[in-house]
Amino acid sequence: MSKMNENKTWTIEEDLKVNRFGYGAMRITGKGIWGRPENEEEALRVLQRAVDLGVNFIDTADSYGPEVSENLIAKALFPYPKDLVIATKGGFERTGPYEWTINSHPDHLKKALEGSLKRLKLDRIDLYQLHRLDPKVPFDESIGFLKEAQEKGLIRYVGLSEVSIENIKTAKRQVKIASLQNKYSLDHRIWDPELQYCFANDIAFIPWNPINAGKLNPDKTVKDIARKYNVTEQQLMLKWLYDYSGNILLIPGTGSLSHLEENMRARDISFSQDDFDAITQSG
Repeated sequence: MSKMNENKTWTIEEDLKVNRFGYGAMRITGKGIWGRPENEEEALRVLQRAVDLGVNFIDTADSYGPEVSENLIAKALFPYPKDLVIATKGGFERTGPYEWTINSHPDHLKKALEGSLKRLKLDRIDLYQLHRLDPKVPFDESIGFLKEAQEKGLIRYVGLSEVSIENIKTAKRQVKIASLQNKYSLDHRIWDPELQYCFANDIAFIPWNPINAGKLNPDKTVKDIARKYNVTEQQLMLKWLYDYSGNILLIPGTGSLSHLEENMRARDISFSQDDFDAITQSG
């Protein structure tokens, strides 16, 4: 993982070719990822503009809002462009702003999947991800539901979120795993073994919180290199992730049109190998 990667696309399994710079649709909801956005028209414009800028991979979840994000995606983009891949998730219940309760029981997943299909106006979800492992439900039962839904044609490919290599191997006893979505950023690389395992096994790796919003003061190396390339520190960290591994699908999220365009401009940054290595070592 020390060489810069120049692949602009990734193929999920054998047939879903997506641009590796995608969009995460969590932030088009209200405060606390709850309720409708303050400016729905802006949210719709963000989704449409993302596609205009070349995004053909959008990540969402039934719990974003809840239901709000999926509804807005359909409102903004349906009928969908032929190459657009919408990935969604199930496994959380919501009771209020910032409140997340894990529920990966097959009964709940069934309801969540059926709701996502209806809201997104789809007959099949291209990539359906188990949002979290539920300590109250045997993992095999959650995966068993996804296998069953896949066999029924409701899910094309199955993904996981916030799991270990061992969890992936367990799930693979029942279904093929196409993606892993774990928290990952320049300064949060505890899932490096999982990233490398995914790369070696042709599994897409989707980092959530890719800039790690909690880190407000990047170290001096990041600041200096960002200044050198005349980009923001956030843009630099996005492009570093993009270059770090060819199986990474970026999904930076925003509800702001100007912020979306700023994020997408990160694609144009071209590091020297020395600067890329210096950023890598700074994390």
